[in-house]
Amino acid sequence: MKVYQPAADLLSNRVILVTGAGDGIGRAVARHLAVHGATVILLGRTIRKLEQIYDEIEQAGAPKPAIYPMNLEGASPKDYADLAHVVEAEFGRLDGLLHNAALFTGLTPLANYDIEIWYRILQANLNAPFLLTRALLELLNRSADASVVFTADQASEVGRAYWGAYAIAKGGAETLMKILASELETNTPIRVNSLDPGQVGAGLTLRAYPGRAAAEWTHPEAVLGTYLYLLGPDSKGVTGQILRAQA
Repeated sequence: MKVYQPAADLLSNRVILVTGAGDGIGRAVARHLAVHGATVILLGRTIRKLEQIYDEIEQAGAPKPAIYPMNLEGASPKDYADLAHVVEAEFGRLDGLLHNAALFTGLTPLANYDIEIWYRILQANLNAPFLLTRALLELLNRSADASVVFTADQASEVGRAYWGAYAIAKGGAETLMKILASELETNTPIRVNSLDPGQVGAGLTLRAYPGRAAAEWTHPEAVLGTYLYLLGPDSKGVTGQILRAQA
């Protein structure tokens, strides 16, 4: 299989917002987006972690990123509107949006599922991507070539036992992606796709399979090429697709 080789300046002059940017895949993707020329808006709930990746990007000599602390689990529609106003004031447009943040609390049978946790997971993994995309659509429309990427998970497709609200939310997000792609395909510069990174050695996978060593999983750095491809100009014209980073 041919390995995608992004140009060094692939994302030059692009503004890309990454949710869950303080940890795991989000952190690795944010750093690589910046190294390839993007101005990255780092969105996450833990300021300390966001400051750490901010410093890494600055030390790499990449474009200066921006930090936007936000807890998607508890954010209101006004919080998303406020975020859009800040992005508009600072950048005037948005060229990319990566829905990477996820809430996963563990494997649980539906019969024993805690109702409060069910609501929390649906809020963070399904409602938040909808509300964030909706709030930023106008700014994405101002780009010459905008890309929205949802994070997929095969757990939603096969209906794996015990994955509960997380898998259900991911299934809903896949439908959301397809509807958005269909609605935006004509007369807008916005393409919408999903990317399944597969099982990598990051927080969610390690929580789901605590008995296995982290060394058994793919390193997050190994799946970054597909993120760069979808968020950069080389995937222009690709929309409504589910890509597998480890396919």
